[in-house]
Parts: sequence; C-alpha cells; structure tokens
Amino acid sequence: MEWGVIAYDCRFTLILMRGTLTGQRYVDVILRPLVGPFLNGLPGAIFQQDKAHPHTARVAQDFLRHFQTLPWPAHSPDLSPVEHVWDQLKRQMPSCHSVHDLKLDVQDLWAHVPKDNIKCLINLMPDRVAACIAAGGGPTRY
Repeated sequence: MEWGVIAYDCRFTLILMRGTLTGQRYVDVILRPLVGPFLNGLPGAIFQQDKAHPHTARVAQDFLRHFQTLPWPAHSPDLSPVEHVWDQLKRQMPSCHSVHDLKLDVQDLWAHVPKDNIKCLINLMPDRVAACIAAGGGPTRY
C-alpha cells in the first residue's frame, strides 16, 4: 500500500507499507508521526481523505478532531487531486522485475512529480467541484 500527501507547494515523502491498514495502524504509522506535524507546519491547511475504512475508524476520527478536515459525503465521486497524481504515476511506471524495483521506481516517480502539476490539480478543484455538481454527482470530464 502506498500513502502520500500533496499540498499546494509541497508533497510529503511517500510511505510504502505491507499488510492491512487498520484504523489503529493508520493513526500509529501515518497520522500521529507524519500528518499531525505536517499539518501543524501548514497554518490554515485542510486535510482531505476519502471514506476508506481506516480513515473513518473512530480512532482516526478522534485523532483528526484537532485538525480542520474536508467533509466527505458518502457515495461521492473521488475529486481528490492526489488521485490524479497516482494516475499519472501509473501511466509512467516502467516494467518491474521485483518488488524491490517496484518500490524504488514508485518512490522515484513520486519524488519527481513536478510541483507545477500539483498546483494545477489543486487550482482546478473549483472547476472539478462545479462540474460534479452540474452532473448531479455523476461522471465529468475531470
């Protein structure tokens, strides 16, 4: 499993994990040591995540109550800009012959996502949300 955070002017180091991500593991390995300090260093930041089970676990929600988070309606389309970054990375992935090579390639691609691409994706959020509303929550060109 890979986990990454993007913000307007930066991206967080990519985290690669083996095994199942439970709510408690999400708090212990990602939220408490990484997300909390990251958000504390970005005044006014709003944390966005989807409705994946570890994200909605009570232990994760309890931790995040100290931070501003974007409400995420049930059954909503995934408008997260980071999903577009993952899509870009998938299209650039070379063929890998081992798990070790795969990890190295993913980390390298993540580290070299141009900041201008991230800014563009975030700048498009108002248009993406408006298109989603216009489509009644259905598919859009985004």
